[in-house]
Amino acid sequence: MTNIHVVERICDILDRLRPEDRPRRSLITFVPDRPGHDRRYAIDPGKIEADLGWRCRETFEIGLVKTVEWFLANET
Repeated sequence: MTNIHVVERICDILDRLRPEDRPRRSLITFVPDRPGHDRRYAIDPGKIEADLGWRCRETFEIGLVKTVEWFLANET
């Protein structure tokens, strides 16, 4: 998943939870790329799964919604 896709999903979640006059995607601005600028981040949970038997209990999408909800409820 690219960084822009994650940002767009956060904007969509915010639009659903706290609607405004215009879509938040319209606030996204792009800057010239710079050396080392990451387009995406990725992890491989294989080691923790194998060593500790850990498994995700929720999808990325549900976790993202819960994270946005938490920040909205804890703005201070």
